[in-house]
Amino acid sequence: MGLLDKLKGELVDIIEWIDDSRSTLAWRFPRYQNEIKNGAELIVREGQKAVFVYRGALADQFEPGHYELKSENLPILSTLQGWKHGFDSPFRSEVYFINTRPVTDLRWGTPQPVTVRDPDFKMVQVRANGLCVVKIDDVEIFLKEVIGTDSAVEADEIAELLRRVISMAFSDMVTQSGLGAIDLQGQQVSLSGRLAEFVQERVDDEFGLAIPEMTMNISLPDEITQAMTRGVAKGVEASGFVENVDLNKYQQAQAADAMLAAAENEGGSVMGDMMQMGMGVAMAGQMANQMGGMGGAAPAAQPAVAVNPGGAPPPLPGQKMFHVDHGGNPGGPYNMGQMQQGIQSGQVTGQTLVWAQGMAGWSPAQTVPELQAMFAAPPPMPPTSATPPPVPPTPAPDAPEG
Repeated sequence: MGLLDKLKGELVDIIEWIDDSRSTLAWRFPRYQNEIKNGAELIVREGQKAVFVYRGALADQFEPGHYELKSENLPILSTLQGWKHGFDSPFRSEVYFINTRPVTDLRWGTPQPVTVRDPDFKMVQVRANGLCVVKIDDVEIFLKEVIGTDSAVEADEIAELLRRVISMAFSDMVTQSGLGAIDLQGQQVSLSGRLAEFVQERVDDEFGLAIPEMTMNISLPDEITQAMTRGVAKGVEASGFVENVDLNKYQQAQAADAMLAAAENEGGSVMGDMMQMGMGVAMAGQMANQMGGMGGAAPAAQPAVAVNPGGAPPPLPGQKMFHVDHGGNPGGPYNMGQMQQGIQSGQVTGQTLVWAQGMAGWSPAQTVPELQAMFAAPPPMPPTSATPPPVPPTPAPDAPEG
């Protein structure tokens, strides 16, 4: 190779961007005094776009491919620099590479809770967080409004901007939806799409960004979550109005409280524990009746599953355990001793429905062979009054004289 060929080879330049971080949104190719040689090679990889900027004005754009920079493929830049019949080397221009791949790991969250009007809980403060997918949609707007004179733009730089926008959009969306706190949490998936639309309207023309997808998780205050778990809304139980109550959860919570109290009270009786559990079941039954009066259907009685709360020992082998119907809600299981105490106290009558393992279905307690003896009536008491004494005879009247 001769000297002239070597010098010509040095005039050829390669302009490319190799990036594997996926966190850089825009990067300016470094050139001394922004000079590019005639015939330079431009390599644009998949997920990239190359744009030429001359004196702050956006010129030519290049999609993924391999190009040799000439006046023919730089029409806008040729016009800006007055190239009528080609150009001489070198020429000045800034080259920016734009990352067109979506950034999928941008996390967001509401810095302050948003107040929501709720029909059950009145005023509730909710928070939200999730993931946001963002990508550059309009290069010209992004160049003017975000890049400016920066040599590189990282995803973290726009993350804080997007978090503020998303927080305001979430507040506006909640207000416009008119949904209560529980409904908001129950419709998180559909509301995520609406939130993405709210955010898209605020970042497309302003920053040249697109929001293809968003996820959202709405969190309620702890006291509201606990009330939902127990099935009783705060302030609703006191007013006597029960709505949208999970009776199964409420009954389980009451039974768990009774068992916990029994474990902590060493001097408590078995019957006392049974009564505590019965009170919880009775309250659930009352709630079911109220719901039935308002058009709701009470849950059907199903055999309860024995649990082992707090590490309590299981029943002795071979001991029969009974479940008792408490106003349409099963309670138990109870052992024979507890059943006898319940019968003696009048809590379990002969017509009370009971069920135990091996029985075909629920049956009155007095028809169960194991319980029949507990309902045996005592023999009649002998009369307590003494036998009355015999009545003396009536004396005959005196005979008349004379």
